[in-house]
Amino acid sequence: MSTDPARLREYLSVAVAAARKGAAELERWRSKFSVKEKSRADLVTDADTASQKIVKDIILGAFPDHLFIGEEDSVGKSPQEVRPPHGAPPAWVVDPLDGTANYVHDVPAYCVSIGLWHAGRAVVGVILDPRQNELFAAAHGLGATLNDKPIRVSSVPGVHDGMISTGFPANYQKQLRNLEAWKKLTEHAQSLRRNGSTALSMAYVACGRFDGYWAYDNYPWDVLAGAALIAEAGGVLSATDGTPFDPYRPDLVAGNPGVHPELLRVL
Repeated sequence: MSTDPARLREYLSVAVAAARKGAAELERWRSKFSVKEKSRADLVTDADTASQKIVKDIILGAFPDHLFIGEEDSVGKSPQEVRPPHGAPPAWVVDPLDGTANYVHDVPAYCVSIGLWHAGRAVVGVILDPRQNELFAAAHGLGATLNDKPIRVSSVPGVHDGMISTGFPANYQKQLRNLEAWKKLTEHAQSLRRNGSTALSMAYVACGRFDGYWAYDNYPWDVLAGAALIAEAGGVLSATDGTPFDPYRPDLVAGNPGVHPELLRVL
């Protein structure tokens, strides 16, 4: 896979086109989808499947030799089970509807998330919020943008002055660890937020709305596009133990350069 700027712009252009088509499909379904339960409080809709099919067709139509890892094809698999093997072709990692519960309840905080992973790096990231008409996009070495305008992480110096976001898994038992972290951070942060969409939370870190983000139970389609955005916007990402970011690990801490190390220490 070439990582020269022209090729990266081609990947980014196709990802943007796919995100726009996928988001349009979500909006088409919004008033008429049917809801099923994968498990308690973990909803899937016909819209997820329809959006993913469109995104997949566009991306593999343009790059038939690439891999495609979509959330709707990966239900029940662990992050490690969907990790591409060493030497695999570039892999597009897609959540066709991040923030499903928000979507179901007509809360305008959901998105299409498309990331490209290759050679141990998130090289492209696109997150499209159709309700706010906000398109976040990034490619390795080319910077990050919101609606084509450059974005950077915030300059908040530490957690004390920061708005910090997190995500909770659907499973109650898995929520308990994050509730303990929430309790810890309540003492340190200016404010905490949970918006129901990991991808949007990470996009908000990239553009400086949130100053940091942490979670323990992510999947690669939740975080890959956001990781590309944050890195290109000048942010820092790692696992919660401080080791390098890996989208196929469930834990993540992200933030601006001042917030990230302090957030690690508090957690």
